[in-house]
Amino acid sequence: MDSASPRSFSTLSSATIDRLRIGFAGSVIDPEHADFETGRRVWNGMIDRRPALIARCASVADVQAALAFARAEGLPVTVRGGGHSAAGLSASEGGVMIDLTMMNQIDVDPEERTARAGGGATWGQFDAATQAHGLASTGGVVSTTGIGGLTLGGGIGWLMRTYGLACDGLIEAEVVTADGQVLIASADEQSDLFWGLRGGGGNFGVVTSFTFRLHPLTEVLGGLLIHPAERTRDVLRFYREATSQAPDELTLFAALLSSPEGAPISALLPCHIGKPADAERDLAPIRAFGPPLVDQIAHVPYAAQQAMLDEGFPAGLQVYWKAHFLTGLDDAVIDILVDHFDAVTSPLSSIVIEQLGGAVARVGAAETAFTYRDAPYNLAVIARWSDPSEAERHIAWARGLFDALTPHSQGVYVNYLGTGDAPDRVRTAYGVDTYGRLAELKARYDPENVFRATQNIQPALR
Repeated sequence: MDSASPRSFSTLSSATIDRLRIGFAGSVIDPEHADFETGRRVWNGMIDRRPALIARCASVADVQAALAFARAEGLPVTVRGGGHSAAGLSASEGGVMIDLTMMNQIDVDPEERTARAGGGATWGQFDAATQAHGLASTGGVVSTTGIGGLTLGGGIGWLMRTYGLACDGLIEAEVVTADGQVLIASADEQSDLFWGLRGGGGNFGVVTSFTFRLHPLTEVLGGLLIHPAERTRDVLRFYREATSQAPDELTLFAALLSSPEGAPISALLPCHIGKPADAERDLAPIRAFGPPLVDQIAHVPYAAQQAMLDEGFPAGLQVYWKAHFLTGLDDAVIDILVDHFDAVTSPLSSIVIEQLGGAVARVGAAETAFTYRDAPYNLAVIARWSDPSEAERHIAWARGLFDALTPHSQGVYVNYLGTGDAPDRVRTAYGVDTYGRLAELKARYDPENVFRATQNIQPALR
């Protein structure tokens, strides 16, 4: 159970819940319903919250009804798309979970190269629909992640160095605001709200559909290169050099983790979306370095690259997540990473470094609510374990590494804020200017802070 939540929770009478069921096209799931236990669970097994009910919406009208019900009953509201947030924001104790998973239809226009996706779609579903037409847009790196949460927080993914973040590919959003209005936000309509949706998280409403710009793409050169732990310092120094020279078509991640047998290893994870000959040329020195113990690089469908990490990040484990944008990857940072991973407390834990730059950095910091576009790397410290009684030592390991790297950081990716992050870290995720602008926007669209069970932005005082 996550210690931040009290164990008491709201109970609603059958008569009260039945008021919501009238005219509701989806399912209203109360704690006595057979689907309640599975429906309330989220990806992070550390989160164990019991909402008062789950409103599994099938339409925009259902979302409006669920919001109105929650407000009338004075209950907190959460929104579930993929349920993948590190902090488990899809569920609240005693609240109303607005579950969008039934609203997952994806309509692709191959002529216009756009796709309109329901707010409950996952990236795996989105990729299947768009790849049927040889098209793609920047998504996450685990296919079971929901499109909604990832996009609203910015959206790091394999295609970002060529096509920008997921939020950069967003061209329109349909939003149900706290007062029940349905708004269309785009560059031409509700443009202030559109700015805030691209990085500002779920603070401004329930996004019931996303329309993305698509790009031709069917195959990538990608996969995994595994090196022994004793070579990790050299691997990270090589990674620093390789990323400094990488073309936009190449996104390269690095990871410190353990093999299925529990042995510590380091890994390089490339994804090249250029022409096959160019990709082979650009990856040749990366594949030759070491040489690696294992080379699993191949020309694969883009959807396969997107799903490559799915088995490694299953739902249900205890997860404590800390993160930084790094200012660089100098030898001092590398020493900290290696020394702390040498002392890792769980073979399920990992450290992931994600290369930014390219198209991400070519969008101005004020053009969207995603602030740290000049950061060269994003770092995730992911402590994972299966036995809840072991939490203290695994959390201490993650915090220790996080604290050691703080002098080398410049902010945090809002989607990587975890269960142990204080509210003021939300301000850190945006910086003073962007946070102030978001607070003004919050005061306009959600002055009562109905959507507070988020990485919350407080409404500006009027």
